[in-house]
Amino acid sequence: MAKTSTKYVCQSCGYEAVKWHGRCPGCGEWNTMEETLVEAPRGRGHLRDLVPGAPESRAQRMSQIPPASEQRFSTGMSECDRVLGGGVVAGSLVLIGGDPGIGKSTLLLQIAHHLAVAGRRVLYVSGEESAGQLRLRAERLETMHENVYVLAETDLEAALRAADELRPDLLIVDSIQTVYRPGMTSAPGSVSQVKECTGLLLRVAKSFNLATFIVGHVTKEGNLAGPRMLEHMVDAVLYFEGERHHAYRVLRAVKNRFGSTNELAIFEMRQEGLREVTNPSEMFLSERSERTPGSAVVAALEGSRPLLLEVQALVTPSSFAAPRRMATGADPNRTHLIIAVLEKRLGIRLQTSDAYVNLAGGVRVDEPAIDLGVAMALVSSSKDVPLPSGDVFVGEVGLTGEVRSVTRLEQRVREADKLGFSRCIVPAHSLRGWRQKGNIQVVGVHTLWDAMHLALQG
Repeated sequence: MAKTSTKYVCQSCGYEAVKWHGRCPGCGEWNTMEETLVEAPRGRGHLRDLVPGAPESRAQRMSQIPPASEQRFSTGMSECDRVLGGGVVAGSLVLIGGDPGIGKSTLLLQIAHHLAVAGRRVLYVSGEESAGQLRLRAERLETMHENVYVLAETDLEAALRAADELRPDLLIVDSIQTVYRPGMTSAPGSVSQVKECTGLLLRVAKSFNLATFIVGHVTKEGNLAGPRMLEHMVDAVLYFEGERHHAYRVLRAVKNRFGSTNELAIFEMRQEGLREVTNPSEMFLSERSERTPGSAVVAALEGSRPLLLEVQALVTPSSFAAPRRMATGADPNRTHLIIAVLEKRLGIRLQTSDAYVNLAGGVRVDEPAIDLGVAMALVSSSKDVPLPSGDVFVGEVGLTGEVRSVTRLEQRVREADKLGFSRCIVPAHSLRGWRQKGNIQVVGVHTLWDAMHLALQG
């Protein structure tokens, strides 16, 4: 009988200790150390012992490695391909996280259906739902296909043996917190099980050149459950975001070894499943109220995609000694900086007023190119004067009140022209060598004062 002992493992970062700590020495979190039963190592053997078809690894000279082109295949959803960097890379391990009920399983089931229609074989390993439940979901989403195989199993080694027999093009594990390795005494979902199962899936993906998607739960803070090193083990980490009670969902890459991490995909949740939103700017501006003080349109850039978003600001007298400052969707620190610049450079008194800033639609943008729009929305709300409904604002605001240049201005202006806006107020330094295109008027400004005078001159 194997000898067993106990140790304490942090459920946040995976730090191990022989005694309990109230505060984890590794990550500093409180009350995350849990007692875990440890079995003496018995040697889990080579991958070929678990999966007989696994190729044998041998060291070779780097110069003797044959050059291999990146093998990608489409998911059948252009928005998802954009986030992945052009499609799924064979042999990659992708982690998808999100809140419960946000639509992770729905997204993966639709991807499996598109691949099956294209003639590829998919194995869906479900540890949370039975095979009958998955069939009911597939019938509702109209994603039934003969090339999609379902295995309701939590034993990861049994699932990999089934994958070795089937040899699919895509393996989906839903979710990593429910599967386990029988040789370990810890419970499914524990730090050691999650690390071990992810490591095994990584070895299988690289050995068989098998594209693998795994679903991860998130904590109440919004981070992926399990050790932080889980994100370092996989090739790509995608977050599926959005409010459960709203129709729109955002798929965002926070790590991607095969593409950019600045891309995002937008979907609309319907009864028949997720529908791609091909024109998100029009969607974000569809409910905008014209001639309303505190509303401005900005041209942001997410990866290679320009987005027109509505910035809403509300400035109201405060009844407290310390006024409130709140920003939703925008960077709160940059919002505080803009408020300070408006007070110092434009003489707008905001120290006795509450200031709220919101990006409509639930999207989150961190780039400084929306600073000018945020500033103009705050000025408009403070003076209770609406901005012209045909104006779009682009520019970064400096501490001296100057409007600084931004990148890829032509794409932003083209998007505003496409949606029918009449004027775009941009940094003057970005107009060097500018050639007028389209029907939109492009006006350059040097300072916040110039922008305010131009926007409120009517």
